Amino acid sequence: MAEANKRLVSGVKPTGRPHIGNYFGAMKQFVDLLNTGQYECFVFVADYHGLNFIQNAEIMQANIIDLVSDYVAIGLNPAQVHLYKQSDIAEHTELAWVFDTITTMPYLMRAHAYKDAEAKDKEISVGAFNYPMLMAADILLYSPDVVPVGQDQKQHIEYARDTAQKFNRIFGDTFKLPNAIIKEDVATVPGTDGRKMSKSYGNTIPLFGTREEIVKAVMGIVTDSGSDIPEHVYAIHKLLRSEAELAPLYEANKGKYKILKEALIEDLDAMIAPMRTHKEALSREVIIQILKDGREVAKEIASAKMKEAREKIGVEFY
Repeated sequence: MAEANKRLVSGVKPTGRPHIGNYFGAMKQFVDLLNTGQYECFVFVADYHGLNFIQNAEIMQANIIDLVSDYVAIGLNPAQVHLYKQSDIAEHTELAWVFDTITTMPYLMRAHAYKDAEAKDKEISVGAFNYPMLMAADILLYSPDVVPVGQDQKQHIEYARDTAQKFNRIFGDTFKLPNAIIKEDVATVPGTDGRKMSKSYGNTIPLFGTREEIVKAVMGIVTDSGSDIPEHVYAIHKLLRSEAELAPLYEANKGKYKILKEALIEDLDAMIAPMRTHKEALSREVIIQILKDGREVAKEIASAKMKEAREKIGVEFY
């Protein structure tokens, strides 16, 4: 793995099958950033965070394998990135507990995710409440320079920085303060019903979908019979081809929704088919080996930082 001057850390929850909204909205930019070679990259599967949502062993295992194979299939180069499971590095949860002891409940109650759940009258688990402290540990163990996040996750980086500063103030300089890389101009991909593409709306086009799944999803895109151009079809098509390329196609087929949907199907399948083939060729054994290789590198760094923290708090002295 090439040497890089700066370090990047990021985590991805194993939440299930991705769709093209996930791909164009975040995954593609994320992979492009990681493959630049500008950073030594540590990317973990946030399976303990995922435990707040997934409490079934078979589903969790399948989602972890799928998540890693998804990212490798869309172009993440395991030779450029250390990929590992959060749960494989016990220091994540150990450090989270240490951070718990210097963190107040009112501070955590200011978290956006907590306030959103409270506003919806949800019963909030301790894991969901404590989420920012585990995330702080996830980040600070690796002394990163940068953490790429969406605008909605900016607060998590602020929490990690606050926690590092508080620990350093109480126990002495230990943790590096990371900076967020905020993904700008994130694409909002319309779903088949015109709303934002989302699994919760059931309006998705699966990223690794079969030809048949793509056909069914695209043919189901809602159209307005009073318009020459099917708005939602065109909005998705723009993600695949430039407007200059699309202009003659849509001009020549005004009002011919079936022809335009079929053109979108062909372009989607042309994009998805190679990734689908790559994913199918990735065996479970290959993915597990990628995670084991990543674990070896991450464990060494996390253990050294945790040893330093344990010495600072006074529990490591023999």
